[in-house]
This record gives sequence, C-alpha cells and structure tokens, in this order.
Amino acid sequence: MKTIKYSLSVLGLAIGMAATGLSMSVSATEPTLSKADFEDAQLHYFQRCAGCHGVLRKGATGKNLEPENTLKKGQSRLEKIISLGTEGGMNNFDDIFSEKEISNLATFIQMTPPVPPEMSLEQMRSHTKEYVSPKDYPTKPLHGLNWKNFFVVIERDAGTAAIIDGDTKKIITHIDTGYAVHVIKGTEHHKVDHAKDVGRFWYTIGRDGKVNKIDLWQTPDKMLVAETKMAYDARDIAVSGDGKYVIAGGYWPAHFVIMDAVTLNPLKVVSTRGYNTKGEFINEARVAAIYTSPLTSSFIVAVKETGQMLQVDYTDLDNLTITSIASAEFLHDGFFDPSGRYFQIAANASNKMVVIDTVKRKLEAMIEVDALPHPGPGANWIDKECGPVGGTTHLGIGLVSVWGNDPMGHPDKAWKLCYEVETDGAGAFIRTHETSQYVWADQLKHPEPEIQQSVQVFDKDTHEIVKTIRVTTDPGKAALHMEFNDDGSEVWVSVWNRKDAKSPTGEIVIYDAKTLKELHRIKGLTTPTGKFNVHNRMNHKT
Repeated sequence: MKTIKYSLSVLGLAIGMAATGLSMSVSATEPTLSKADFEDAQLHYFQRCAGCHGVLRKGATGKNLEPENTLKKGQSRLEKIISLGTEGGMNNFDDIFSEKEISNLATFIQMTPPVPPEMSLEQMRSHTKEYVSPKDYPTKPLHGLNWKNFFVVIERDAGTAAIIDGDTKKIITHIDTGYAVHVIKGTEHHKVDHAKDVGRFWYTIGRDGKVNKIDLWQTPDKMLVAETKMAYDARDIAVSGDGKYVIAGGYWPAHFVIMDAVTLNPLKVVSTRGYNTKGEFINEARVAAIYTSPLTSSFIVAVKETGQMLQVDYTDLDNLTITSIASAEFLHDGFFDPSGRYFQIAANASNKMVVIDTVKRKLEAMIEVDALPHPGPGANWIDKECGPVGGTTHLGIGLVSVWGNDPMGHPDKAWKLCYEVETDGAGAFIRTHETSQYVWADQLKHPEPEIQQSVQVFDKDTHEIVKTIRVTTDPGKAALHMEFNDDGSEVWVSVWNRKDAKSPTGEIVIYDAKTLKELHRIKGLTTPTGKFNVHNRMNHKT
C-alpha cells in the first residue's frame, strides 16, 4: 500500500499566518471556535468548499457564505445542509466529515473569513525544482510501450497522478503531484504553431497551486522532471501551441502566470482583479478555465467572477497583448468546437453557455441553458437535424442541453438549442467520441448514492437514454468522468472513493463502447477522478 501524502495546508497555513493573533472570533455576535478547531475547519473549507463558494466566501457557483447570510440560517440548518447536500448541485458530506467536523465547519462559515496573503514572482521562483536536467531528456521513449494510448489519471486526495497503459490496463507508476490536481494537460497539435514531440510532456495543476511537468518518454521512476508553485489555490493550466510556455491561473491570488515550459521557471504574472460586467470591482477574481486557442498564438483565460474572457497573445511576453471580452458570470469550464475557432464555456451562475470567436476575438453568442451548466472537457458530435452540435451537463439539474455549433455549414441552427435529454441526476461531465453512437453523462452531483454511482448513455440519433449503468455499489463511492481510449472502442469511468480517501480502493471501470458491457476493472487507485487519453487530447478529440 502506497503512502498517501496531504501537503495541502499551504494555503491554510498562509491564511493562518495572516490571521495570527485572532481569538478566532471577530465580533461578539459571531460564534467561536478553539484555535485547533478553527484551523481544522479552515482546512476542510478550503479542501471541499472554497472552489464553489470562494476563499472570501462571496459565492460563485455556490451561494454567498459571508456571516450576514450564514448567521441567519443558524448552526442547525447549516449542519443539515453540509451533511445532506442539496438538489441544487451541492454534494452531501456526511460520508466524508465526522459530526464534529460538520459542526465546526458550520460554525466556521458564520465567522468573518480570514484573508490570505499575496504571492510574488520571486516567491514562485523559489519553488521551482529540476528533477531531470533537460540535457538528459531521452530522444526516444525508453519503455517500449504505446505511450500515445497512455491515460494520465488524477488521484485527487492522494496528491498523485497515475500513468496507466491503455493497451495492457496496467498501472505504470504513481507520480507525486500537488494536492487535489484539478487538470492535467499536454502539448497538442496546433494549426499555426508547432511543438516538438506533441503529446510527450504533460503538466498538472493542483489545488495548492503546484505545477508538475511529466515526461512520458522517461522510465517510470523519472517521469516527474520539474515542478514549481504559482499560487496557493489554482484550477487550470495550458501549454502554448509551440510548446514554449505553460500558463496557469490562480484562484488565490487572483492572477495568471506564464512559465517556461522546459524549466517551469515563472516568467510573467498578471493580476485578474477588476470590474465585472455590472461595473462592480472584484477582488477575488479567480481564473477558472485556461485553454490554448488551436487557430491563434494565444491563450484563452476565463475570469470567473468578472465574466471576462481574456485572450492572451503569447508571442511577445515583454509586450503582452490581452483582449478582454465581456460575457457573463460566473465563467467556469469549456471546450472548443470541432473547427477549433469557437470556445464554448459555461457561465454557470448565469445559466448560459458563452461562445467566443477566437479568430475575431469577440463574443459570438450566449446560449440560454438550464441551472448551472458544467460541460467539463465537453462533447461535440453530429446530429441528424442540427448538424455539428455541442452539449453540457448541469450541476443544478439532471439535464443535458445540446446546441448547434456550426455557423458556416448550418447557420440556422448555430448557437441555438437543438434538443435536451433528461437524466436522473445533476452531473459534472459529458463525453463522446467521433466513432461512437453514444453520449455519456455522469450524475455526480445528485445526493442519492444509487444515482450518484450511475452514468447514463443516450443515442445520438434517437436522443433516448439507452442504458443506465451502475458503476459501483460501494458506500461512499461515486462514478464520474468518462474518457474514451485512442480508437474509441472503450470508455473508462472513474470510481472515486470519497469516503475512504486515504486508501487505494478507487477504480477505473472500462466498458465496451458499442455493447456498453463491462470489460475490465483497474484497481489500486486512490481517489481517481479526471483521466486523459494522450492520443485524444493531443488531437483535440471531444
């Protein structure tokens, strides 16, 4: 059994230092906690709550949790919400936290939130480490395996990434990463710029702001080649089309950082604080999605709270050109259409899918969808009536919304809802493959275990659900995030062991993409969540 590391508490410590001297109560009307309970609750809030509600608790995808709102609900009501979740998209936490931890967390969110410190470029550079010198990088793969069918798998709570051979289904290695890695991205084929050895290098971003560089050509013991740290809390990362730069965005501090892709040395930091679409100044203006535009030499940076899409030209870092495109709050995650021109991103608190034309660098459209859209890496396919379409699941309702996304070939259907598919529960991820007849949607956000542990599959032509697959029946586990293998013949689904998060009891379950029958279970994984097939991601398969 491998050792599980919990190195997350960097932000917790940083906040703690900023709050040193507090009696853990700011006003007489607020409840109090002991110093130890305060620190534990603060850490648990950061681990499980801050992503949706914000470090400063002003709300985004989740509700505002400042004391003026939480004190009205009171201790008992807050404990119930944390324990059981809500049908609006919040998970239950009674299978993760103890009764005391839930009680402390309910008390903590009735207290004034401590403000974390900032992070300078010099501080970031002090974390940069080299594990393998670039001069020692191999000129060809050293392991003799089909690395283009590798799966790079996030082991969330373990603070590791697993590399799995898609051919043999064997775990090649577990690589130490930052805590709760949110996204792993590699170099991709680009229409304008051209990187060397596309698909070879992969970069992780953790919720502790740590960035890791992985070289899939190395032997398993040397695949981690470099690391740095660009924030206390972060969510997304991308690699420039020429492979020269890596960009990552901070949840705290509110900034994005451009790094040298070879060494991971931070080169440029840009604040994202500013005004939202209503003209209100936002201090906690977090960077959510970051992608590389396939048709231009630029990054796409989504600033969650301001509703601004930033298109950042990476050809001249000294004279950085940034186009700010106003859309809607709160921007979260998205994906490109098949042409690579249009970026489709969820503004989930506005119940919209925002479409950005990355060639003209302007807002193309906003599509009205249902409660809290969340496409994850997204899905594109061909519909008999609407032609090319894109789709999203929703955090707030069991529904898949599908819209036309081909303004050149099907202008009358473009950026309009084509149809909707009702599912049993709210979900976070949707996936398909160009060779598949089916679209897969998870139901991660539903509080009932039977639904949370099942994924649903619907037919591209009939729009009907053809099968509900119960991926696991184990208590405290959830099914999420589908990914196809390189040729589209298999679908891999994660079983996330949320309750037993310190042990390798998680799995990936593999299904036949045509018959929908189970083929294999890969065991020995700790809290597996997102996973990314090298071939599909380097070729923009969505």
